[in-house]
Amino acid sequence: MSIPVITVGQSREDLVGGLERLHGPVTVVRRCAELSELLAACQSGLARAAVVAEGSEGLTSSLVDRLSAVGVAIIALTDNPDEAARLRAIGVASALTGVESAALSQRIAEAVAQLTGAGPNTAFRSGPADPGAALRTVEAEPPAGPEEPGPGRIIAVWGPAGAPGRTTVAANMAGELAAEGKEVLLVDADSYGASIAAALGLLDESAGLAQACRLADQGLLDREALEKVAVPVATRSGTFSVLTGITRADRWTELRAPALTLVLERARQIAEVVVIDAGFCLEADEELSFDTMAPRRNAATLRSLELADAVYAVGAADPVGVPRLVRGLAELEAAVPQAAPIVVMNRVRASSVGRGPERQLRDAWERYGPASGLEAFLPFDLAAADAALLGGSLLLEAAPESSLRHAIRQLVCAPAQQKRKSSVFSSTAGRRAKD
Repeated sequence: MSIPVITVGQSREDLVGGLERLHGPVTVVRRCAELSELLAACQSGLARAAVVAEGSEGLTSSLVDRLSAVGVAIIALTDNPDEAARLRAIGVASALTGVESAALSQRIAEAVAQLTGAGPNTAFRSGPADPGAALRTVEAEPPAGPEEPGPGRIIAVWGPAGAPGRTTVAANMAGELAAEGKEVLLVDADSYGASIAAALGLLDESAGLAQACRLADQGLLDREALEKVAVPVATRSGTFSVLTGITRADRWTELRAPALTLVLERARQIAEVVVIDAGFCLEADEELSFDTMAPRRNAATLRSLELADAVYAVGAADPVGVPRLVRGLAELEAAVPQAAPIVVMNRVRASSVGRGPERQLRDAWERYGPASGLEAFLPFDLAAADAALLGGSLLLEAAPESSLRHAIRQLVCAPAQQKRKSSVFSSTAGRRAKD
């Protein structure tokens, strides 16, 4: 079985001719002048592999992801070892520009087999006299992303529409974990209303997460680059880093899922805990559009929840917020079945639900709510929250004795309970509080 191949750039005639003269391993079906032409040809189903002889600098993680989605493996020719390392980081196999046709044919077969999940020598083979057969002991290019996953854990704070307090909870979680002596990275991945920078009083207009995604897309995001992009935030009890969100909602296209995946994988390497302030919307309606490979508005939220080790679902404890949370949890289960959220009721007060607010909420939840039980209650402490917001600080600085601060601390810093396979943190704060 022959592999249809598209070449890009002014490749050497003897290279293309050599591939065609092999009669079996590969077949060159088109020669493209630039990457945009390559993308159009591959999306039409014309090829299963692409050889980029020139212009490999234009290859990005997003482009590779789009080509991989239509079953096309990419092999780039370069003599620059730094460029070869960058290509490996975004999932592109490489070969020297002077590679022999038979060796390139074998590399193409290996890349296609790796993409399809087949064995490297089972689907596409050269003839018995193929001199490239001696190359079969050489390992294929490593997959995209870091060589080894980092040990850090990812916590995503999510909640339905209506501002239930996601940002307040996420920021103070990061602060409390830093106060415990952990290395923490706070990520603002809300593509609708990023507000971590404003809440912490950061005069930052650089959109740190967008910068990190851009570097990841180009295969240039290493540990040092990520640490440089992140903004340090110092408190009296500890220091943590922040990847600020996009400065305008129309910049959501910069938070592409493939790039964000690489950013979070790198984040695991530099932080013990990564706390993500996720957006509210879980819709995937963009998939119904004509161009199914177009960037998706909610990709940042969905990918954050998919990669998280623990998901905290925050809802407002009032007659409007509770039904929103119930509907949101159903949408979350449909969009990210593995999430297993920890449900947190925020702004709990008697004036909104009646006397004994925690008991009232538990009774209503057991009667009408989903299978996920209520794990914690965060009291309504308007004075403390306003003081923190006004000062651009955290509760541990603005109101260290606040009941809200203590509830968040107990929620995230309590000993891990082995109630779920993901070993997520859980809290009994709500059960211990008085009605």
